[in-house]
Amino acid sequence: MLGMKKRGFGAGRWNGFGGNAEGGETPSETMIREIYEEAGIKVSKLIERGVLNFAFIGNGDTIECHFFHITKWSGEPIESEEMRPQWFEVGKIPYNNMWPDDRYWLPLLLGGKKFKGSFLFGDENEIIKKEIIALK
Repeated sequence: MLGMKKRGFGAGRWNGFGGNAEGGETPSETMIREIYEEAGIKVSKLIERGVLNFAFIGNGDTIECHFFHITKWSGEPIESEEMRPQWFEVGKIPYNNMWPDDRYWLPLLLGGKKFKGSFLFGDENEIIKKEIIALK
């Protein structure tokens, strides 16, 4: 399941669910809260699969993102003010309307692999430099 980002950073792209931690949350607590807020799904089991760092030319900040495989949940996805959820078959994932890094790490996540890495983006959100490692 992906969500069409309707506002804010990444608007107009299909994306995974998630966001910024609040009040000392762990990455998994953040994921559980965010997917409930963005799609109405209550997560009861998830597995961390990866950590990626993202940097952008002209911006000194680095964004650290944790990626999870949700294996148990309840509820049906609902549209929120921020995201419009949609299920995709693996062979029909809309990579051309996603962040360009997704084509490198999403197949690892879907294949049950763990991974880590980093991406540096240019002014037009093109990948300038990438490093991604599949872990055992």
